[in-house]
Amino acid sequence: MVMFSAGDTAWVLICTLLVTLMSIPAVAFFYGGLSKRKNVLNTIFLTFIAFAIISVIWVAFGYQFAFGSDINGLIGSPTNFFLQGIGLDDLNGTIPTLLFVMFQCAFAGITCAIMSGALVGRMKTKAWVIFVPIWAILVYVPIAHWVWGGGWLMQMGALDFAGGAVVHINSGISALAVALVLGKRKNASLIPHNLGYAVLGAALLWIGWLGFNGGSGLAADGLAANAVIVTNVAASMGLIVWTIIDVVKVGKPTVLGAISGAVAGLVGITPAAGFVDVFGALVIGAVAPIVSYYSINYLKPKLGYDDALDAWGIHGMSGVWGAIATGIFAVPAVGGAAGLIAGNPNQVVIQIISVIATMAYAFVVSYIIAKVLDKSMNGIRVEDHKEIGGLDAHLHQESAYNFNS
Repeated sequence: MVMFSAGDTAWVLICTLLVTLMSIPAVAFFYGGLSKRKNVLNTIFLTFIAFAIISVIWVAFGYQFAFGSDINGLIGSPTNFFLQGIGLDDLNGTIPTLLFVMFQCAFAGITCAIMSGALVGRMKTKAWVIFVPIWAILVYVPIAHWVWGGGWLMQMGALDFAGGAVVHINSGISALAVALVLGKRKNASLIPHNLGYAVLGAALLWIGWLGFNGGSGLAADGLAANAVIVTNVAASMGLIVWTIIDVVKVGKPTVLGAISGAVAGLVGITPAAGFVDVFGALVIGAVAPIVSYYSINYLKPKLGYDDALDAWGIHGMSGVWGAIATGIFAVPAVGGAAGLIAGNPNQVVIQIISVIATMAYAFVVSYIIAKVLDKSMNGIRVEDHKEIGGLDAHLHQESAYNFNS
């Protein structure tokens, strides 16, 4: 008989706070610092409003469809709307069901917040506010069910401990789809207006990620400890490797490169944190920044898409690597699953199927949503003069820096 555990509950409560910290303020500061000064408030607003909208949708019906009883491997059974019928003493494993709901809500919120990075500087606020709930219902909820809620990918045996597919591949490829509908910015240069903000955001992300991955086993145990250790190791390797790349390519280390490498390493280890040991984490963390660096500096210019703050380049590409690498480096001694190096090459095949399915579904549906909105609301992109003048002034009539006060 499963019993309530105060220790597990306390740990997941802390991790829920850490994951929430990743959206507000971590992603907000990270993206805000990387954006242009004239768009910093709008960039921060996109993350805040996304998290708020997702939070309402999640408790109203999103959680039920994502984690309700499976229907044909595609979606959950729609019961307990507005969490009706879920009591204070109801348990999910050894923790209160209501806590599990909030923990998963934070994951849904940050997924949408990450997506905003590709779109900053050129999307109408009202278009984003309409896009977010539709995307959450049609894209995030089904994929979350497929992978975590008992759906067909989970039944197949796909491994995704903390959101390689559900969070990072999903947000990255969805962001790319919307960016293609929006088109290129008038000025597509990336010159962070306040790198200090970005460093602060990256530091908060690093700290929050320890709860993001460490809490995904829903218990205060050895698996959580392993997840925290491998998460930190992968982030560290990512930072070191991107710094080395900078020294080789441009002759000096850059702070922007260092924090980008750390985030790439964190993304890469996310699906694997509950299945790999330190050796696997070192390799995953070392390769992730290489994958993202190539994507940002070679693939993006060659293909010509405008992923403003590299949501696809960092989260999508490193997420793809992390998902596949989970199938390579998973060891039974950690999470009970065997990957390629443990004698199970079929796990790599399953991981690749999960990657392709997530990418194909999220891209197509996100593109259709954005395209329909673009046609039905006289465009989802701001007018040229507003983009050139800055969204803070034209959409919010505010300024992040009032030097005359």
